[in-house]
Amino acid sequence: GNPVDIVGDAPPGRYLAAVEAVAADPGVDVLLVMNCPTGLAAPADAARAVAGAVEKGMIGRKPVLSCWLGGPTAREARAILHGAGVPTYETPATAAEAVGHLTDWGRAQAALLRVPDRGTEAELKATPGDARAKAGAIFAAVAAEGRRMLTEPEAKAVIAAYGIPVPDLRVAATPDEVGRTAAEMLGAEGGELVVKILSRRISHKSDVGGVALGLDSAERAEAAARGMARRLARARSEAVPEGFVLQPMVRRPGAQELILGLARDPVFGPVILFGAGGIAVEVIRDTAVALPPLDATLAGDLVAGTRIGRLLAGYRGQPPADEVAVKGALIALSHIVEDFPCLRGLDVNPLLADAAGVIALDARMEIDPAEIHRTGPNPDLAIRPYPAAWRREVALKDGTYAIRPIRPADALLYPQFLEKLEAEDIRLRFLAPRRHFPEQMLVRLTQLDYDRDMAFVALAPDGTLAGVSRISCDPDHTTGEYALLVRSDLHGRGIGTTLMRILIDYARA
Repeated sequence: GNPVDIVGDAPPGRYLAAVEAVAADPGVDVLLVMNCPTGLAAPADAARAVAGAVEKGMIGRKPVLSCWLGGPTAREARAILHGAGVPTYETPATAAEAVGHLTDWGRAQAALLRVPDRGTEAELKATPGDARAKAGAIFAAVAAEGRRMLTEPEAKAVIAAYGIPVPDLRVAATPDEVGRTAAEMLGAEGGELVVKILSRRISHKSDVGGVALGLDSAERAEAAARGMARRLARARSEAVPEGFVLQPMVRRPGAQELILGLARDPVFGPVILFGAGGIAVEVIRDTAVALPPLDATLAGDLVAGTRIGRLLAGYRGQPPADEVAVKGALIALSHIVEDFPCLRGLDVNPLLADAAGVIALDARMEIDPAEIHRTGPNPDLAIRPYPAAWRREVALKDGTYAIRPIRPADALLYPQFLEKLEAEDIRLRFLAPRRHFPEQMLVRLTQLDYDRDMAFVALAPDGTLAGVSRISCDPDHTTGEYALLVRSDLHGRGIGTTLMRILIDYARA
């Protein structure tokens, strides 16, 4: 079991035997040896046994930590352990915290060497140009009016352009118009409506009674709008009602309320937030953050870092939410951040998620009008985004080839690619006659910073890897080394020439 109790009267030999046995267990990754002073055994003798096991290599490569209690009585023992390179801690809590840091470090290293799934083709493509154009036009109009905050309809139009589903909505200027609009919407679709106050000065509409749910008639909708206007007037707030938003009442029993958000860290720049949403988001405080850009794997890691992420997986007869839709919403948010450096804040709350997918019921967005001229890719990101603008479709002798920057998931294409290479081509490229590479090597070939290191791949019409060109620059970006490799059975088709041309264009850019 864990912990292994060797009893308080344990002599040095028992420490040695226990450490060796535990270290030999393949299910053990790290050892924490603890000693509490007793009148039956000397702490220094136990420390010598543990230190000797480490120095003689009996532990292997597994990290060993220690905690020798006892204050002054443990000084000699701690010095012995330090001399053997074994970290020692004064309390069990700090020792356990150190083990936690080791575990986190190990997970981070494993994540760095992880080969992601291929993902959906939509994720691999660049953001549609019309989405960027629609959002850019909205931001430009807001900046032209000297505003920082987008209205709810404007914010929803932006996220909808990037593929996050939103309910249909209508805007009415007065309570009378709310009644007429509600009659049209209910007459056409039936059901119930939501009426919300529209004001650029109100951040949380529910705080001022600015949201009315489940309105099943035009009369109730109009009355709700009049009540909102009266409450705002009585509050003598600086906020001025600019109208009302009407949308169908979305009833999704069992759906989880999520929040997606963007904040700006003074050191790391834009940061994406995910967690439990709704009006109690500040009370529940179940959120996690990640640095954009996100792919499906990173989005999944972000969701897994929250308690509500476990609820999304399903529980007690509750079906799991659509994982692809949740990740897709996070990736869409990441694309918005990548495309618009002027964006200063964004909240999608709540985002309902269940087995039927996701839908955003409300959204807030803030821009910096002075930065509206800046366009993506966002230079403020701590991690350089995937340079999707360098994708090309090239017609060659035997069909159309996709030329694009390499992606981490391309490591899955390498084994088949290497099998198609002749021995001499492999030797000239890798200076060794090796056809099989460990996963760590494939990760190094496909996970680049898109700055000093860059690689382009050519994908044949059947989707297989046809060739790779890459450049590795010196720190001053004035010189560098390049490499080119084309599948042996595809020589003479212009693949190498095409890959070298785009590599040179990128190096000059």
